[in-house]
Amino acid sequence: MNLREATRDDAGFLADMLVEAVNWSPEWKRKSRRRVLRAPNTAHYIAGWPREGDLGVVAEAAGEPIGAAWLRFFSAEDPGYGFVAADVPELTIGVVPAWRGRGVGRALLRGVESRAAEAGIGRIGLSVERKNFAQRLYLAEGYEIVGAGSADADTMVKILT
Repeated sequence: MNLREATRDDAGFLADMLVEAVNWSPEWKRKSRRRVLRAPNTAHYIAGWPREGDLGVVAEAAGEPIGAAWLRFFSAEDPGYGFVAADVPELTIGVVPAWRGRGVGRALLRGVESRAAEAGIGRIGLSVERKNFAQRLYLAEGYEIVGAGSADADTMVKILT
């Protein structure tokens, strides 16, 4: 597995990974790609990729993409689920189902954090449902719960600098 910078050509794959992130729970009825990309509260995580300030990484194995992590800044007028402040980008991360539980998510997380620090970003925010196994990864990687994003989810932040 290797990591590379996400480019404009990765927009379709990032959209696929957004769909995977939305559909993280096997207990839920799966939301279609069309539904995820048409709903304003989820579509804005990827619409117009890349916008100024966006950055991300793609994990590949044998030349095929297997996961992605990216950061996007939101405003108070159009916040993400894990909105903290306009100067704190929000993380989205998705891994192809066959590659979950194999360290891809952790590698993506560390890769996007490294690129964020190089870009002078001081903090990263995210929203994660409490039942999502990814919350344990975020806690292990130094993210702290800073509030409840909803009845079922926490907003977390990691300080990079």
